[in-house]
Amino acid sequence: MQTIVEKISNLAKDETFFSFEFFPPKTEAGMQNLIARIQRMAQLNPLFVNITWGAGGSTASKSLDLASLCYKEFNLTSCLHLTCTNMNRAIIETALAKARSEGIRNILALRGDPPRGEEYWTPSESQEFTYASDLVKYIRESYGDYFCIGVAAYPEGYADGSSPESQDPKLDMPYLVEKVKAGADFIMTQLFFDTDRFVQFEKMLRDHPSGVFKTIPIIPGLLPINTFQSFIRTAKLSSAHIPSDIMSRLEQVPSTDDEQVKQVGVEILVSMIKTIYEKTKHRVNGFHFYTLNLERSVAMILENSSIIKLPVKKAIKSSQTIVSIDGIVDGVKDMNFNIPAGDFEVTAVPVAKISMSAEASWDDFPNGRWGDPRSPAYGEIDGYGITLHVPAVKALEIWGSPISGDDISDLFVKYLEGSLPVLPWAEEESLSSETNLITNDLIKLNKLGLWTVASQPAVNSVRSDDEIFGWGPSNGYVFQKAFVEFFVSEEKWLSLKDKLQDSGSNMSFYAGNSKGDFFSNMNATESNVITWGVFPNREVVQPTIVDEESFKAWLEEAFSIWREWQWLYPQSSKTYELLGSIYDRYFLVSIVYHDYVNATGLWDFLKL
Repeated sequence: MQTIVEKISNLAKDETFFSFEFFPPKTEAGMQNLIARIQRMAQLNPLFVNITWGAGGSTASKSLDLASLCYKEFNLTSCLHLTCTNMNRAIIETALAKARSEGIRNILALRGDPPRGEEYWTPSESQEFTYASDLVKYIRESYGDYFCIGVAAYPEGYADGSSPESQDPKLDMPYLVEKVKAGADFIMTQLFFDTDRFVQFEKMLRDHPSGVFKTIPIIPGLLPINTFQSFIRTAKLSSAHIPSDIMSRLEQVPSTDDEQVKQVGVEILVSMIKTIYEKTKHRVNGFHFYTLNLERSVAMILENSSIIKLPVKKAIKSSQTIVSIDGIVDGVKDMNFNIPAGDFEVTAVPVAKISMSAEASWDDFPNGRWGDPRSPAYGEIDGYGITLHVPAVKALEIWGSPISGDDISDLFVKYLEGSLPVLPWAEEESLSSETNLITNDLIKLNKLGLWTVASQPAVNSVRSDDEIFGWGPSNGYVFQKAFVEFFVSEEKWLSLKDKLQDSGSNMSFYAGNSKGDFFSNMNATESNVITWGVFPNREVVQPTIVDEESFKAWLEEAFSIWREWQWLYPQSSKTYELLGSIYDRYFLVSIVYHDYVNATGLWDFLKL
């Protein structure tokens, strides 16, 4: 495998390149579909692909396997993310050794999440992995020049959310200089939307008196805009400034029309690429896409960019050609081409068309945790794993120090009432419009000790451009079943379980705890579509599915968030004890109410 800098140095003058980032999906079906997706996207000929590394090494094995597969199966140059802070040294050593044995020669060295406090953080034996520069030094000392090492940079300044006024790239400069001097070969930036700030940042680096940035490749990180909601949420979590002209362009189309938002998003990214390339006078000639394991937007951007040149592929054109989509087989979308005898012509077409086909866009409507568990994009905002979404200092300020179940109930109720900005399971600072319709029902449940982390009301056919429930293309109709998910004590769960089992076929449920106990009234192979849409010239779109695999994947993460919250506090504190007790003794329960015509049925049933 060539290194990234070797491949960049082999490019012709002014030749551009691009790269993709993928993360290991949460479900097996998602992984299989990602493999099929990467196979298609490999034909776009990216210079390399990045594979993320979950917080604390939580996806270590999957990340290594995926990076190896990209290289060995699809001949892609792989770059493995590696974080070091609060990381067991043995995991880092094992990862590097395996990466070398698999022929992987590129590492993106990241600091990762900082420790939360002395009682939670157990330093490594040598305490050498505190900063990314420590990891860079260790790799260089241990492996010489075998690995090509990349490091992260922040065009708008690093932000932890606790002090926005300190978000200034000039303040980060000493750390970036140290990382490069330690042996970094290239720089990859955090996502951004403000090209003026990036251009200023790039010039600041090139002109830095240390001289270390004079020729180092600087690769901007770009996030395709898939939906308006995910765009706003990700920009907020990343502290990325949204220029007024970009917001204005997006606001000219209905935020619920995902097709129009996606198209405008493509135009915005194409313009960003052109601006960066021209304003840096071609010094920046590579562009990294945070794909979120989706492909259609990326393919459309590449197809429409006048800066990036894509390969072409011979294709058969015939009026008799039949393209059949077999659907999902063993969780994988397959496409077979049946070419009958007869007249045909061979023509050259951009390979980006491959990633704009039906098989490429079947999961085009990502919805975070509440998507199709077969989608590679299921369950993640950014692919970096479990997080409280707010810095420790701010979390302590917002949530205080609860010492009883009633205190926890009070926090959930305050969030629903709008007097608390976020919860560990909800990073949005305001409820969605549709959640506002059932807020009173949710408040009643939380006061009873059923701490709700997800919900939706029933909807029986509203237009896809509806301001509250709309999504997807225009001129369609959308539907959804009432759904709720909550944490509840074991005692209350046992009472509720009997009631659920007596409810017949009108409700489906899953329940589980951190110890591995699991209950359901469904077979393992059954699933429930809880959101679907009917649109012109399309099959019925089913973006939200609840099944056993997706529930179990989320179950582990949902309880891990209790641990993340617990670790903010001293081990001797009552809050630490309370949150640990909830982790050990509570259940997560998910209920789907099938009669979507009955808007109040689920909430009436849950009046314990």
